[in-house]
Amino acid sequence: MASNETRSRVTVVGSLNMDLVVRAPRLPHPGETLAGRTFAQVAGGKGGNQAVAAARLGARVSMLGCIGADANGAQLRAGLEAEGIDCAALETGTQVSGVALITVDDASQNAIVIVAGSNGEVTPDTIARHEAALSDADVVVCQLETPPQAVRAALAAARRLGKTVILNPAPATGALPADWLPLVDYLIPNELEATALSGLPVDSPEDAARAAAALRAAGARNVLVTLGARGVCAMLEGADATFYDAPKVAAVDTTAAGDTFIGGFAAQLAQGVSVDAAIRFAQRAAALSVTRAGAQPSIPTRAEVDAFV
Repeated sequence: MASNETRSRVTVVGSLNMDLVVRAPRLPHPGETLAGRTFAQVAGGKGGNQAVAAARLGARVSMLGCIGADANGAQLRAGLEAEGIDCAALETGTQVSGVALITVDDASQNAIVIVAGSNGEVTPDTIARHEAALSDADVVVCQLETPPQAVRAALAAARRLGKTVILNPAPATGALPADWLPLVDYLIPNELEATALSGLPVDSPEDAARAAAALRAAGARNVLVTLGARGVCAMLEGADATFYDAPKVAAVDTTAAGDTFIGGFAAQLAQGVSVDAAIRFAQRAAALSVTRAGAQPSIPTRAEVDAFV
């Protein structure tokens, strides 16, 4: 692997949460109380997860976001720094750090409730104050767990600076503003997010191709719909849909699998590899992550992915 000084750079703009994770036999029904089996408190948040994934998978990474002036915030910052992530653009806000309440069932599916906390304090002014972090990057990654005005500002700044822009539209509840997608080089939703963005049902790989085509027609240069164990549907600029089968593994916990894919894909793009190779690498990384419990603890290293066949 290249040294930390020579690796290409990824800047992640997004959320950091402390994940409170309970494992239970199944997800509870409304109004129901279940007895959980285990509890763990681990660093998470889509932005933090993707930053850690990109760092472990070969990139030099900067994190742009906001944490609280509390114990969780201190732990989140320390965890990023321990991964070698540049936190110069990680501000401390006035609210508590973000928290995610996660239940994982015996089928390795999860249900998540997020309290944004200090993530909600990321603004266009925050982006402007830390434009140097975007300028220094080869690839800029955004999600939707920070306020939309800040996400739009980050996308626009990254486009103006000529960076490769990845948007993971999670959590998506509907179509994005019309002026967002033309700012995006790689739009990477899962099935539910692709449905929300396109208005088209995504129940099969063929459905994913139709949704991806609609999103590309709306302005995104390239669209990758992640389908979990069914793989990835890629609709790349100037090409028809290509389907990538997922590696076969025994899943333990799917938390952060999507974030691992995003981080691995971003790290590979920043290093100049082909899109095809970046997708396959990111799939292997995500497959390894689901064989382990937790969010950031489940994210593999570059050496582990290279050794995984």
